[in-house]
Amino acid sequence: MSEEKTRRSICRICHGGCGALVTVRDNTVVAVKGDPESPVSRGWMCVKGLRSADIANHPDRLRVPLKRKGPRGGNQWEEIPWEQALDEIAEKLVSLRNTSGPETIAIGQGTGRHHYLHTVRFANALGTPNWYEPGLAQCFIPRITVSNLTYGDFVVADYYGETRPACILFWAHNPLISSADGELAIAVKRALQSGCRTIAVDPRRSETAQQCEQWLAIRPGTDAALALAMIHTIIERDLYDKDFVEKWTSGFAELKEHVELFTPAWAEGITGIKAEDIVQAARVYATSKPAVLEWGLGIEQNVNSLQTVRALAILRAITGNIDVPGGDILGMHILKAYPTLKDKLPAEAAKKRLGGETFKLLGGWRAYMPSAHIPALFRAMREGDPYRIHALLVFGNNPLLTVANAKGVYEALQKLDLLVVTDLFMTPTAALADYVLPAAFWTEIEHLMGFPLVVENLVHAQPAMARTGECRQDERIMDELSRRLGLPGADTTYRDIYDYQLSPLGITFDELLERGNCCPPLRYRKYEEGGFRTPSHKVELFSSVLKRMGYDPLPSYAEPPESPVSSPDLYQRYPFVLITGSRKREFFHSEHRQVPSLRKYSPDPCAELHVSAAQALGIAQGDWIEISSPRGQVRMRAKVTENIHPSVVSVEHGWWFPERAAEGFGLWESNANVLTCDASPYDPAFGSYQLRGLLCNVRKIEGV
Repeated sequence: MSEEKTRRSICRICHGGCGALVTVRDNTVVAVKGDPESPVSRGWMCVKGLRSADIANHPDRLRVPLKRKGPRGGNQWEEIPWEQALDEIAEKLVSLRNTSGPETIAIGQGTGRHHYLHTVRFANALGTPNWYEPGLAQCFIPRITVSNLTYGDFVVADYYGETRPACILFWAHNPLISSADGELAIAVKRALQSGCRTIAVDPRRSETAQQCEQWLAIRPGTDAALALAMIHTIIERDLYDKDFVEKWTSGFAELKEHVELFTPAWAEGITGIKAEDIVQAARVYATSKPAVLEWGLGIEQNVNSLQTVRALAILRAITGNIDVPGGDILGMHILKAYPTLKDKLPAEAAKKRLGGETFKLLGGWRAYMPSAHIPALFRAMREGDPYRIHALLVFGNNPLLTVANAKGVYEALQKLDLLVVTDLFMTPTAALADYVLPAAFWTEIEHLMGFPLVVENLVHAQPAMARTGECRQDERIMDELSRRLGLPGADTTYRDIYDYQLSPLGITFDELLERGNCCPPLRYRKYEEGGFRTPSHKVELFSSVLKRMGYDPLPSYAEPPESPVSSPDLYQRYPFVLITGSRKREFFHSEHRQVPSLRKYSPDPCAELHVSAAQALGIAQGDWIEISSPRGQVRMRAKVTENIHPSVVSVEHGWWFPERAAEGFGLWESNANVLTCDASPYDPAFGSYQLRGLLCNVRKIEGV
């Protein structure tokens, strides 16, 4: 007679962190529900997590290693044993490393996964500087880096202590849907229910913005102008925290002079937000204490990424909301840093990192997590400039859907000598591979995770509770390849690493598995113990590091290269402003569209446009429409709404059709990255390219 067992874990179906109770019978997940004893989620879980059993047990899960037969993309496969697959892949890697150099082997991965840092470790051990993740310069790395430059550490909203925020400023962020980076939707929801003041800056009146008292419908790509005008207002009207600024910041005099011309009236002409609304938002944020500034990836997906993020970081500082109860708090860092073997990457190899010499804060020695510039990487695959990338090993990523310029990505993948994809399901990217390896789901892995990401204020253990076919944890796959290749650190298992990371807490991973989590009391105003971890030991409003690196030490505004202002002729043909990437609670980027219990909530891809635009174009709710840009066109259903800037069209990203494998999964039909571009100009420090504020046109598709 089979026996059911329920174990405590954390859901990692997205960046995640929700406490989970997982019930298993006969090595199979039968139910997942929220854990009431979780210190953060307290029993709450989103629809994805609750449907975890549907994903884990899906009949289309990859279960055994596959080797390509016939032409690339022909979708013909041979099932092979793990040992054969790993032996053959290792043999090909050795050959490429010896004949062309390790830098010609690239490593790719998806965002926020359990194996994130282990992938970086594997790349360093292999000797290649060319690893990537689709976000990086487009998501999160600018915020982490700028926080370190400005405050000496990263910050997160304090939803966990006894003091609640008195004000939350949501900037290009929709946490009620995204639950980003361990800062869960339910924590934000509880904060909103406490009666705080709320402001949202977003071209869309998102689910979060709909809960806010003030919505600033900004023209996409102009966030830096709004932030500079708010800084101007706060300083000019003496709303800044004088005690904190005087004692704990450097460069205030330079900042004050710098922002004199950045008035609300100036910003109104750029952003489309009325000057009086800018003043109102600045006043509420500066005077309602403690306040939180919740920022999202929308501020990074432009070619002025560094300075946009810098301007928002300065807003926090001059209002004195750093590391105070109910404000934006610095990390506790209760774990030792993951040993990524950065020292094992030879200096000469690091110099060959694609984009590293140009984009110093992405790939140079000052970078938070040095990585390749994605446009340069895929261009090297296509064109061999400055050298050819011959192989790509992908762990949990679908670049045909999640990287800009999908057509260029497709061409690049076709030219590889070796493509290996590790994933849960067959995807459009996996369908082009030479080898497809079956990955373990979150209920099938062991993992140690500090949350929120980067700051590590608490830590969770994740036990392996079930198994599907011959699926393996990504870390184990990398370790097996490392041993075959004789790489540094190959004898250290990921479990050894977990014990090492936990050593400051005096517990082992096995002990944490029994406890579930460790959540020490938060400490505030940690900077009073020795200052901020910056060269001046203060918050650097004027960044000495950026000045030494040749970047502007004070933030400024730059008009997007493709916009109604900078491209007036193009605007005549493409009279709408495009944003991509709005999240859906039931999906995570390009995942889960093959799961009926999730797909039913969003059966078709949708594009949002304003009621006035729809009426002018004869478009009704649910009509099929074509969205076109200078790069191509896609089709989606119209979602007609008042909750979007009248000139903006928002398209969902990550759309493909798993049910249409025989038709190439409908790869080009509704793929938002058919519309995007990865060409220059780029942000000079991070290499970020423009994904927000591009130009597009819309028309109704007749006869559908």
